[in-house]
Amino acid sequence: MNITQGTFSFLPPLTDEEISAQISYALDQGWACSVEYTDDPHPRNTYWEMWGLPMFDLHDAAGVLMEVNECRKTYPDHYIKINAFDSVRGFETMRLSFIVNRPKEEQGFRLERQDDRSRIQRYAIRTYATDRPSGERYR
Repeated sequence: MNITQGTFSFLPPLTDEEISAQISYALDQGWACSVEYTDDPHPRNTYWEMWGLPMFDLHDAAGVLMEVNECRKTYPDHYIKINAFDSVRGFETMRLSFIVNRPKEEQGFRLERQDDRSRIQRYAIRTYATDRPSGERYR
């Protein structure tokens, strides 16, 4: 099961050439790129760890791809994504975000339902990674 977050999530994994083409498009639009990673891709986990600082002055896709590859070497079994920000209006707006690395084994999520009084139903999304013994993190 693949986690589907961001643009291109329903497509097969992008090659480095395809990733570079998307980075070039973002840079051609004047957007700044950043690289983020996480081992917890829960849909409500919107704050992934940043790999370095956003690359505001970088205008070459090879530089961004170099940072992606360094992040891949350091965190090969993490989710890694590229974000592209547009700061034209004086504040940063996410214009493009896509996953460029996934762990070999994706844990996935399950939906838990609880029946409450008066036929109220409560739902929660739990990651399978939380099924591990306490203190052991998904890697």
